[in-house]
Amino acid sequence: MEDLKGRHLLSLQQYNKKELMQILETAAALQAIMARGVPFKPLQGKTLGMIFNKNSTRTRVSFEVAIYQLGGHGLHLGGQELQLARGESIADTARVLSRYLDAIMIRTYSHAEVEELAANATVPVINGLTDRFHPCQALADFYTLYKKKGRLAGLKLAFVGDGNNNVTHSLLLGAAKLGVDIHVAAPAGYAPEAEVLALARQEAKLSGSSVLLTTDPVEAVAGADAVYTDVWTSMGKEDEAQERCRILAPYQVNSSLMAAAKPDALFLHCLPANRGEEVTDEVMDGPNSAVFDQAENRLHVQKAVLALLVRGGELVEEMANLLGDRKQPRVAG
Repeated sequence: MEDLKGRHLLSLQQYNKKELMQILETAAALQAIMARGVPFKPLQGKTLGMIFNKNSTRTRVSFEVAIYQLGGHGLHLGGQELQLARGESIADTARVLSRYLDAIMIRTYSHAEVEELAANATVPVINGLTDRFHPCQALADFYTLYKKKGRLAGLKLAFVGDGNNNVTHSLLLGAAKLGVDIHVAAPAGYAPEAEVLALARQEAKLSGSSVLLTTDPVEAVAGADAVYTDVWTSMGKEDEAQERCRILAPYQVNSSLMAAAKPDALFLHCLPANRGEEVTDEVMDGPNSAVFDQAENRLHVQKAVLALLVRGGELVEEMANLLGDRKQPRVAG
């Protein structure tokens, strides 16, 4: 078992398959402990600082509930409330916050800012979202796939829509490492970053999975175990909304497109959704939709991330004792 104590989580590229599986297995164990109503406060007395430069529903609530359920305290730090807004450097902010906190979560625009924060912090820094990566969301997505399908290796995940975004980038890296085939359908000009795509293809060679980029949504979705989409206009790109809707209209996930996937294919979306744009109500509210399970799973996965990065390997034995055996629930890779 890997000891992740003190590590940062900025991108899934920082973690190998065994480490990613450990996070998912810890999430399963913590969820099982909670379901049994067993008191477990491994982060008693610990404090998580949460910096928000972007609006948030799921990230804020799930992290705040996660640290509370683990026995710790979450401190909301709005970007405009900190001296960062008056010009204090990220490096100095990292050094100061590290003296007060046991971990820092940040949700912001620039990924470079998060990297600088981590480079100067002496406590774990967790990326709650940047314009480039959204690792916590992707971990929740793979946990959802496992919970619904009973395995990860050999599954096919199709992403349809704007491929040049933080969710697609994180899904590409995670799928390639975990042995999940990932097929991305995006129009010209909306493909994932070339660097991220190249890294995913390198990892896929090692895991035996496949990475496909196409402009044809039907090709991407054909035979998929899960179909994923995201909003067409992300935060900060609102002035492009009309043009994006025009270009991405053929990539809407509707019943016709879902029919190309397996009959039991899941529909996934990181939320919030613009119903009637990237997805229809019929799919969003349909029997194969797992979007609200995804949202719940942010909580379980982020509890695992917090517990492992703050407490490390000693957590594993404590969970096994609480579950009444020497093993955590296993996630089939």
